Amino acid sequence: MSNAEEPKVPAAPHIVGEEPMAAGKWLKLVKTTYVDRSGSTRAWETVKRTTRQTNTEADGVGIIALLKRTLHKDCVVMVKQFRPPMACHTLEFPAGLIDEGESAETAALRELKEETGYKGEVVGITPVTCLDPGLSNCTTQMVMVNINGDEGENINPMQQLGEKFVEVILLPLDEFQVKIDDLMKKEKIVVDAKVYIFAMGMVQAFFKPRELPVLKQ
Repeated sequence: MSNAEEPKVPAAPHIVGEEPMAAGKWLKLVKTTYVDRSGSTRAWETVKRTTRQTNTEADGVGIIALLKRTLHKDCVVMVKQFRPPMACHTLEFPAGLIDEGESAETAALRELKEETGYKGEVVGITPVTCLDPGLSNCTTQMVMVNINGDEGENINPMQQLGEKFVEVILLPLDEFQVKIDDLMKKEKIVVDAKVYIFAMGMVQAFFKPRELPVLKQ
């Protein structure tokens, strides 16, 4: 029989425990102790929201809202706002936290109305997805919403912002990435990664010819 050692079976990574490091009103920092696949115990600094509700695994929602109007191009409803962590304005999809007792769909329609003034209809929703898993356990659900721009309350939408300052920007769907690039050239603004990935996806899906690949010989 061979005296060679049996190969180690990789361990299933798992969390051992968490230790509070710092906390504020909206966020907290914890030291997460975990075991990696080699069996070694390691530590990770993790940011968590303090606001996650008990009825959902998602912290919040992002809204991809498409404004449809007679004799107008379909437009994606975007928001521009100053973000202190970035020290500049950002271009984002409307978004917000889920309140206690809300579904993702209800939260999305409420946040859309508050930030943009538009009333819409939910036409799709993603599963719970992570945002920055190397930093935080924050999660979101992206909600697709159609807006009938010919309806009375959507002709002159009124925001319900309270103390927030949000500028609504309408970008035509068929020029979405081009218009974003133009905006970035004109002013100091950082585009949310989800927004730019969506823009690139639109270009690939609709504006590239669907051809069979031809391999070079």
